[in-house]
Amino acid sequence: MAQAALRHGRASLALSFGVQGVTFALLVTRIPAIQDRYGISDALLPVFLAAVPILAGVGSVATEKLVARVRPGAVLRWSQPVVLLALLGVGAGTEKWQAAVALGAFGLAVGALDAAMNMLGVSLQREYGRSIMLGFHAVYSLGGIAGASLAWAGAHWELPLVALYLPVVAVLLPAAFVGSRWYRDAGQSPSERDEAGSAGGSAVAFSLLLPLCLVMTFAYIGDSTVSNWSAKYLQDVLGSSEELATVPYNAYMVTTLLGRAVGDLGVRRFGAVTVVRCGTVLAAGGFAVVAVAPGAWTGLAGFTLLGLGLCVVVPQTFAAAGRLFPGASDVAVARLNIFNYVGFLIGSPLVGALGDAWDYRGAMLVPMCLVLVTLVYARSFAPESDRYGGVHERARTVDVGRGGHEV
Repeated sequence: MAQAALRHGRASLALSFGVQGVTFALLVTRIPAIQDRYGISDALLPVFLAAVPILAGVGSVATEKLVARVRPGAVLRWSQPVVLLALLGVGAGTEKWQAAVALGAFGLAVGALDAAMNMLGVSLQREYGRSIMLGFHAVYSLGGIAGASLAWAGAHWELPLVALYLPVVAVLLPAAFVGSRWYRDAGQSPSERDEAGSAGGSAVAFSLLLPLCLVMTFAYIGDSTVSNWSAKYLQDVLGSSEELATVPYNAYMVTTLLGRAVGDLGVRRFGAVTVVRCGTVLAAGGFAVVAVAPGAWTGLAGFTLLGLGLCVVVPQTFAAAGRLFPGASDVAVARLNIFNYVGFLIGSPLVGALGDAWDYRGAMLVPMCLVLVTLVYARSFAPESDRYGGVHERARTVDVGRGGHEV
């Protein structure tokens, strides 16, 4: 019975990760169409775009307080429909204020959703006693590829945004809501969660969490560099065609999916520290290849290598926070999640400013150096006693505080 509950909880949470991957991709890949629909100027567009991660950070902070009284599964159960409906609102409106309200709701809800999803993932991994976080993020990547493909079809067939978004929301919203019945939450009463949350907040020392916060920030600086600058870099710096310039991000997403799909096996076999170190070196190597690439195809290979390296860092950072603060993992994950958005906000303007003021090849070396900082903090990812897999594998019967589960 316990095994079935764990499997159902894992499957339902994976579904939520996938739904969010589709949703986010449908928003970010159709930014030009959203801009045209609402008549948002190029000068005003960055304000709209920056508001989403800023409000997402606010949502993550609020979730830290909220989960002291309600379970993370309840936060996820109600925030995911809000995110989906906000996406539909973006596609259905006609006035700028309507776009602002819809994007604001999207940002607040997505911050709560991201925090709650990763809280549940960390908790489930603890119950399983082996690495499963990369698998959840692999499903997110798969959802992102599906969402980007749907967005391409909508653009190709010149569908209005509402005609693209409405069928997707109509399918995903009830599926996510039904799936939420099986979220696996810690069996605590509201009063127990309140006491645990109060104690947990004081237990999470920022000085101990800071290395992981820096790693999260630098990883998302790297990720946002690819999403925002890969096409421009290939076309303007490496002289590719317009069609080829659209390929790097897709290649990056595919290798992100592949790396995450097998990453848990690597963590179980070699330990989280080794996997994160290898991913960091691969990511830095990808940036180096991009910076010195003589032509478009070499640059494409560099961006592809980047996806294979960066993909393991973020899921393992959340998992490391859970291990570092086992009695306050929800609080630690919520605080760490804020730096996801910090990196996203910094990355694109940083590379753009350096490229304009100096050189875009040189600008690519800056996220490379920042990503390499992860090597300094690699030991934060897994205390020796907490490694999973191979010689590091825990016994298959794992004590999770409420009796053993064989998984």
